[in-house]
Amino acid sequence: MADLGAILTAIITPFDAAGAVDEEAFVALMAHLAAHGSDGFVVCGTTGEAPTLNDDEHLGLIELAVRERPEGCSIVAGVGSNDTRHAVHFTSRACELGADALLSVNPYYNRPNRRGVIAHFREVAAAADRPIILYNIPQRTGSDMPNDLLAELAQLDHVSAVKQANNENLALVDGLDLYAGNDDVLARTLDLGGAGGILVASHIVGPEMRRMVDEPAERAAIDAGLQDVYTALGVGPASMTTKAALNLLGHRVGIPRLPLVEADAAETATIRAMLEARGLLEPAGA
Repeated sequence: MADLGAILTAIITPFDAAGAVDEEAFVALMAHLAAHGSDGFVVCGTTGEAPTLNDDEHLGLIELAVRERPEGCSIVAGVGSNDTRHAVHFTSRACELGADALLSVNPYYNRPNRRGVIAHFREVAAAADRPIILYNIPQRTGSDMPNDLLAELAQLDHVSAVKQANNENLALVDGLDLYAGNDDVLARTLDLGGAGGILVASHIVGPEMRRMVDEPAERAAIDAGLQDVYTALGVGPASMTTKAALNLLGHRVGIPRLPLVEADAAETATIRAMLEARGLLEPAGA
């Protein structure tokens, strides 16, 4: 497994006023995040609104991220699909475009059985020539990949890690590096000896999350101090709340694409209050 880093931000996809991908804003955001604790980026993941990107936008963002990455940062390309042929296509193209690793979710909606999941990832692995991070997120896919299945998938070539977003499954698995799939278990993952996390709150509090890696003796206290961030960003879908926070902080990221909607007044007020309480934003009227 290549050293991808510990703090991997599942980067949002900025859109301009017309709803098109804002490439300039995306590159600027990568630079900002790299200067504030991120070791690398997961591009075209769920938080990046991959379900609403067409293939040209999806692959174009991966190409842009690889070309414009800040020095020393890794790029993990989201290549998952519930259509194996589509996942194989994304996997092959992301490798050609120079991504350092691939993030591949188990098929959603059609929910294959265990044999189907194994067959799916066998095809994906055959199309890859670099590390694959499995993504287990049953609240979105409708089915769980238990740890014994993950261990079986680890026997496939290139399958090297798991982004574990089922907190009940959080454990080391033979043959796989472990990445926290939810911000609130980064500390637990690191305590277990995991590689790090694929995170959303690192858009806002990247330096503190970096400290959780670098200062293990302070990890529990730092984690306790970030609960308000996790709560505020949890008032709606991650793409929506993260964009609201970034816009308040002066970053040009636009609003989500439908079916996600812009944060409403109450949601924005909750996010603003968190940013103000942390000293990241001047109180309104100050």
